[in-house]
Amino acid sequence: MRALAPLALLLLAAAPLRAENAVVRFETALGAIDVEVDGEHAPATAANFLRYVDAGRYDGGRFHRTVRPDTEVRKDVPIEVIQAGVAPEREKEDFDPVPLERTRDTGLRHVDGTVSMARAAPDSATSDFFVCIGDQPSLDFGGARNPDGQGFAAFGRVVRGMDVARAIQAAPAEGQSLAPPIAIRTARRLR
Repeated sequence: MRALAPLALLLLAAAPLRAENAVVRFETALGAIDVEVDGEHAPATAANFLRYVDAGRYDGGRFHRTVRPDTEVRKDVPIEVIQAGVAPEREKEDFDPVPLERTRDTGLRHVDGTVSMARAAPDSATSDFFVCIGDQPSLDFGGARNPDGQGFAAFGRVVRGMDVARAIQAAPAEGQSLAPPIAIRTARRLR
């Protein structure tokens, strides 16, 4: 048995270590929001998001949309979120769309503070993302918010700065468009 101990240690040392989830800080005009990115459960979506962060594409971007009771147009399936993305003039530089990682497959859910990719059709998400304000089960796979029932790709959660997210949600808006948009000064990995 003692002869196997060095082999066991060697195998343990060679085994891949579970990487820590990345944490990204968004410095906005209203304060900082820290997002923990779940690369274990939503690897393609997390990698897509981090590619935008690492390329500096969210720098100069903005939180541009607020959905809350007074701005909601879908009264049949109401949600509360804030949506952000790159600066409009940089949207033409978006990377290719990422395949939809459904919550049915990832096990992630749209609860208070969840960060998820905005999309139109499945497999169309690029740079826009949103933060859930409160639990939003209608955004999960099988939910009624999107007529295709495929839900949205949750990939992270706010770990610090939900007060800032709520302040963004409450900011002045014309319809669902924040007026003015809330600037993202920088987006950087903390780890």
